[in-house]
Amino acid sequence: METITASSGNVFADLGFNPDEAANLQVRSKLLSELAAIIAESGMTQTEASTMLGIQQSRISDIKRGKIQRFSVDALIKLLAAVGRRVDVQVTAVAA
Repeated sequence: METITASSGNVFADLGFNPDEAANLQVRSKLLSELAAIIAESGMTQTEASTMLGIQQSRISDIKRGKIQRFSVDALIKLLAAVGRRVDVQVTAVAA
């Protein structure tokens, strides 16, 4: 019989990362996914995207491959700003 465990809402926490790291990974994942989708939808080549963003082509490849560990939250926010996106932050209390 299979056991199904409900998600906490953060896959990284579910995988056993400590709460601080899981929260950081979740934020970076969302930002990276959004950036990758924008690049894909634009139809730009990796070379065109790298020129527009002012980064090396290999970094575009990292974005497309979801290499989350290679990007900080700050770097991702700057890249999103370069493609005309604004990032809003929402802080909520955690249930005790």
